[in-house]
Amino acid sequence: MELQYASRDFESFLADVKEVSGLATRNQAYTTVQGVFQVFRRRLDLKDAIRFANVLPPVLAAIFISDWDTDEPQLPFLDRERMTREAQGLRKNHNFSPETCIRDVAIALRKHVDKASFDRILASLPPGASEFWRV
Repeated sequence: MELQYASRDFESFLADVKEVSGLATRNQAYTTVQGVFQVFRRRLDLKDAIRFANVLPPVLAAIFISDWDTDEPQLPFLDRERMTREAQGLRKNHNFSPETCIRDVAIALRKHVDKASFDRILASLPPGASEFWRV
């Protein structure tokens, strides 16, 4: 059933990101999500990133792992302001992600995942992972 409704659920998620962030378009919401996911992914090793992707809905898991350079060095978790700037750097000339983009994606994401599984996986990830998704 999860795959049968994957597109519908993904569009609902993007609508939530768009609303929470005050963005004007679906494409702006998509870029915001992609940027936030890439920032988080850069702070995980391959094993932990795959474990995290496994608790995401199918389309979000695909976005999380797409275009991944697995040879890219793993980065440390930083303060939210610096990680926000990093997320806003994706497609810089076409990125309208607000200062609250990480929080906004976290709010929307928590509406679309199994909360217990999501929190359990976050607790097993490196320090900083749970804080990243704090709302």
